[in-house]
Amino acid sequence: MNTQGQGWQGKRVTVAGLGVSGIPAARALHGLGAVVTVVNDGDDERSRTQAAELEAQGITVRLGDGATLPQSTELIVTAPGWKPDKPLFQAAAAAGVPVWGDVELAWRLRGPGAAPWLAVTGTNGKTTTVRMLASILEAAGLRTAAVGNIGVSLLDAVLGDTVYDVLAVELSSYQLHWAPSLRAHSAVVLNVAPDHLDWHGSMEAYVADKGRVYEGNTVACVYNVADKATEELVRAADVEEGCRAIGFTLDAPRPSQLGVVDGILIDRAFVANRQEQAQELAEVTDVNPPAPHNIANALAAAALARAYGVPAAAVRDGLRNFRPDPHRIEKVADVAGVAYIDDSKATNTHAAQASLAAYDPLVWIAGGLAKGATFDELVEQSAERLRGVVLFGADRALIHEALTRHAPQVPVVNLDRTDTGAMSAAVREAARLARPGDTVLLAPACASMDMFTNYNKRGEAFADAVRTLATDRA
Repeated sequence: MNTQGQGWQGKRVTVAGLGVSGIPAARALHGLGAVVTVVNDGDDERSRTQAAELEAQGITVRLGDGATLPQSTELIVTAPGWKPDKPLFQAAAAAGVPVWGDVELAWRLRGPGAAPWLAVTGTNGKTTTVRMLASILEAAGLRTAAVGNIGVSLLDAVLGDTVYDVLAVELSSYQLHWAPSLRAHSAVVLNVAPDHLDWHGSMEAYVADKGRVYEGNTVACVYNVADKATEELVRAADVEEGCRAIGFTLDAPRPSQLGVVDGILIDRAFVANRQEQAQELAEVTDVNPPAPHNIANALAAAALARAYGVPAAAVRDGLRNFRPDPHRIEKVADVAGVAYIDDSKATNTHAAQASLAAYDPLVWIAGGLAKGATFDELVEQSAERLRGVVLFGADRALIHEALTRHAPQVPVVNLDRTDTGAMSAAVREAARLARPGDTVLLAPACASMDMFTNYNKRGEAFADAVRTLATDRA
């Protein structure tokens, strides 16, 4: 099958799932002449509206049955969130029908001379790193976009009228699972920690899917020196001849690494003589915000940009121009000498640990849906920083138990409520515990869906509560 826009006429393709990836995939394939059937588990009002729009274009949609393989299907293109053990995929395997994700489809549809991909994955930090990378590439005068699991759809980027020089691509473990032929110019796995294990089935399977991003890299496989699992994934990858392993570290870099020396981001990888030379890229203060995990993100973005040949000045300018997305260690306000920081995006323990490590002393607001996580290591590593803790949400007891075991000296306010008004109470309790010079940090270490639609709504509730507190104390 020729997959670069030719040979699709009459091909029978099943698209699994409506939504942000399924609908563009169905439309793209229909436009190429494929006979497209969309299957979807749900049959609600929103799905029916989406189905009507697709059917008006000549696309068949089958609602309420995402398990049965349509007759004569030659290929399945799935939304990344559909789990591999779904009956539809079992039926496809039995019939010898291949399954691609939307990322795989976009990769196959690239035309001759298509823009190379600089790919980013990891448990935490993907979106920030990709946006930093795009900012650096733009500062170098390159036509680029942040795409993939973020921003512009990959299919739109590949099939649209805009001609890009290079793409900054965020990839989730779900997307990588369904992208067997992806071959990036260069890629990074930022970090690996337990997450989405219910989808992947095991930690080993989750890590293996993350490691797919390195397969076939042509220039650089970038890894986190502080996370040995990422280096092991590089060692196991089958890459093109001449592709290099490039580390990033918050310490002084060794040859073939990027790191930090006396507040300066340093490159000892992409220089003429890396044994004896180093290139200054930017100052730590150019990173916004300059929290340790965000500096690591900046180094990873810089490594990918340098692998593509971007000059040092563009790294500096791109980092200076970068503004983080909301709810990622975002300062809301100073109230009575206390800083209030919104990191609602810290939805797992690994992300929360990175956030907690950036502040000392602090009052920690945490809780929500634990998704099977345990909190002993997080609490043990953070105990000395904690002025106090305020807990809310469905699984707050799990965090409270870890605090009892590892930080019994830290005062804890346990809010026995899961309504949305709990956030205002949490902020007021945190303000009571905090002293001038402290930080009140929302880093929940849990998902938000027990109380809020998503982490954005949780962060907005926190910011609203802080602003109300500031008004009351003015």
